[in-house]
Amino acid sequence: MGPRQVGKTTLVNQITKQINIPSYFVSADAVAFSDKAWLSQQWEVARQRMAVNTSSEFLLIIDEIQKINNWSETVKLLWDTDTRENRPLKVILLGSSRLLQQQGLTESLAGRFETTYMSHWSYTEMNRAFNWTLNQYIWFGGYPGSGNIIQNEERWKNYINQSLIETSISKDILMLTRVDKPTLMRRLFELGCLYSGQILSFTKILGQLQDAGNTVTLSHYLELLDTAGLLGGIEKYAADIIRKRSSSPKFQVHNTALISAQRNELFDEVRQDPKEWGRMAESAVGAHLVNSALTEGFKVYYWRERNNEVDFVLERRGKVIGLEVKSGHDSSISGLNEFQKQFNPEKILRIGKSGLSIEDFLKLNPVSLF
Repeated sequence: MGPRQVGKTTLVNQITKQINIPSYFVSADAVAFSDKAWLSQQWEVARQRMAVNTSSEFLLIIDEIQKINNWSETVKLLWDTDTRENRPLKVILLGSSRLLQQQGLTESLAGRFETTYMSHWSYTEMNRAFNWTLNQYIWFGGYPGSGNIIQNEERWKNYINQSLIETSISKDILMLTRVDKPTLMRRLFELGCLYSGQILSFTKILGQLQDAGNTVTLSHYLELLDTAGLLGGIEKYAADIIRKRSSSPKFQVHNTALISAQRNELFDEVRQDPKEWGRMAESAVGAHLVNSALTEGFKVYYWRERNNEVDFVLERRGKVIGLEVKSGHDSSISGLNEFQKQFNPEKILRIGKSGLSIEDFLKLNPVSLF
């Protein structure tokens, strides 16, 4: 599972060409939401192909599985039937809605699956595939499908806005989940991207949105945007979980392209503004952390108390690491010092000015810090 346009289908197609197992690939993208019969039909096609091939094993690949209503119940029934009848049919399910896939897996398929999450592409991957520089990655983000069109930035912005943002919101959220105020959710997404890297209370956000619901509604919509791989809210680090959950969120995009595509300014213009570029760089670091956290099993927080703040706090198996991003002239470390006094973290790391360079940090796997 993973967000749209990160190469899930491409990867699986490459795998089928490298392994010596016959396979059958289908996509539910154009199938009616309630059409569970389609799923059973495709499964039966795979069974028949396996019989015709007289293969000792066979691979069925179903893309956009979350489009089928209650898909997990049908998959459980078919899988258990094959298990009882000793039919060695292997199955790969692909989907771009993390929440709906996880719900189906945990509710009906306990003990029958292994998940693999594909996140947005890292700086290293975009650099190797498209020879992007650090600055290009900070601005254009980690969507491989846009790698060859950044020279025409207006075309690139249109691609991100229409093919990725709008499609993700409409197909991965609105089509599959009840959202009473879709306009409010879209405005929350736009505002959250604009304020990526900043801490805002939901109460303050309500004051900037028309047709506003309540803080519970906004929190729910932010969770949906997060599961679609678009925009999340980082919680404040605290000693107890209740204080973490009740904190104001620090908005964080999963991909900096989501910020750049919605801004009027172009790459070269923002590069000349140190303050704005510093915010983009911090969002790139944050995106690297939240994407890595999904695959490596650590938690990402921020910390703030009065005037003291630490940009990111990582937590894994009882170990804590504080990270401060300094991309401009501000070299204050009071936040790190106070955090160290209160929590005695395993490590304190400065990224950017007078510390590990942003480029080097984006090249490493954050879990290696523990």
